[in-house]
Amino acid sequence: MSFSRAIATVGGLTLVSRLAGFARDILTASVLGAGPVADAFFIALKLPNLFRRLFAEGAFGVAFVPLFAAELQVKGRAAAARFAEEALAVLLAVLLPFTLAALAAMPWLMLGLAPGFSDEPAKFAMAVDLARLTFPYLTLISLVALLGGILNALDRFGPFAAAPIAFNLTLVAALLTAPRLGWEPGRAMAAAVTLSGIVQLLWLAWACRSAGIVLRLRRPRITEGMRRLFRLVGPGALGAGVMQINLFLNIVLASLLPSGSVSFLYYADRLNQMPLGVIGIAIGTALLPVLARHAAAGDEEKVRHYLSRALEFSLLLGLPAAVALGVSGGPMVAVLFERGAFGPAETQATAMALAAYAVGVPAYVIAKSLNAAFFARQDTATPVRVAIIVTVSTVALALALLPALGHVGIALATGLAAWLDVGLLVVALRKRGLLSLDARLMRRGPRIAAAAVGMGAALALGGAALAPWLGHPATAVRFAALGALVLGGMAVFGGLAHLLGGARLADLTGFLKRPPADATES
Repeated sequence: MSFSRAIATVGGLTLVSRLAGFARDILTASVLGAGPVADAFFIALKLPNLFRRLFAEGAFGVAFVPLFAAELQVKGRAAAARFAEEALAVLLAVLLPFTLAALAAMPWLMLGLAPGFSDEPAKFAMAVDLARLTFPYLTLISLVALLGGILNALDRFGPFAAAPIAFNLTLVAALLTAPRLGWEPGRAMAAAVTLSGIVQLLWLAWACRSAGIVLRLRRPRITEGMRRLFRLVGPGALGAGVMQINLFLNIVLASLLPSGSVSFLYYADRLNQMPLGVIGIAIGTALLPVLARHAAAGDEEKVRHYLSRALEFSLLLGLPAAVALGVSGGPMVAVLFERGAFGPAETQATAMALAAYAVGVPAYVIAKSLNAAFFARQDTATPVRVAIIVTVSTVALALALLPALGHVGIALATGLAAWLDVGLLVVALRKRGLLSLDARLMRRGPRIAAAAVGMGAALALGGAALAPWLGHPATAVRFAALGALVLGGMAVFGGLAHLLGGARLADLTGFLKRPPADATES
């Protein structure tokens, strides 16, 4: 699979997952609103997701994929499968006791995750109860991450990228069936989280079998391969998960604010995660195995080409996405979420947080590519040093902004810290001589930015013109107006990018397929 097709596959399926996630969130906002039950469920969901993103998909993913790819290329499929089986055994030996201990210690974990809930005993007890239902998802999704890493290293990106769709559809089913069966919606959704992990695990196991990989259970042993894996996993937990650490700290701080603050940040982050997932995760997922192969072969020209194209693609999609969320976030939140228990006040509070989060969208996408440049060379130590600085800076900035801006200050601190992350990664790569960008990227970057600014102006004018339809009582009319606004913004950006020389129509079909001649390509 070509790099461009891999990005399109991961991005396209992630887009479908995000759309299913919006359907889930629209139902969640209507049923739970932004009150105590919603806050408790979102906290219960954050807990396993935090550990999953830090260790399973974060540290484990960036450590496992390069090592598995190296085993596959040097020693063959049988040796690579044996390495994966050893990793599976160690993963189960760690995760099963950890999950059981977490279930028993959930009240203490909840005090650390949401200390502000302790002032409301009923809300705290509900959060503990729901978290015990969701936490087994950690073990299940960690196994999914292992199988997904195998498939990615085999250039089969589709099954792993499609797995989150099952998560969203399972929760949608729980929301729809809970009222009919007389179940409490919060408990039904929490149980559905763990059920979705089972569904995803079965799907990935079938995909691996179709790819010719069937893992057997082994006794856990600390082999030389596992020692190498552990050496990379340790620092990778922070290097790959700085955004998740920041989101965790956001929840801690938001729990100290008035009720609803956790939910405002959650709904805003759901919209913010659309470009991060479709663009950032797609590029990072496709880029890592490609860079790992060329770095291992010593082909620095190919590394330079693919990293430059990934950064160009990040700007081409990340900048307009950030501008769109900042300028048109209010209409987006209103059309998607404003119904039932979610009213105009909740819309305004969520839209303000979304605009603040959007500041960091391009930086987060760029950082995914820059981190891949380190991980491909099996260097997870450098990103962890950057992560520590960024995390401390985020907390300090959030605390400084909290008194004046409340929950918006937390989101803004996260967005600004993403740019600090990029700056420090760039400095580290340049010091090692690993960031040699081509002329095409340097030439097109400013033109892409100019096109995004022009699009922002068009969106502001379009939003004002469509205001009567965006606020229309009929849901279909509101969605149609929002669709027209979004499609109009995309058309304006595409036209400006083409006219200014920031992109070419041929890029959409031939992007990243072969290294260009930097000096001659326009």
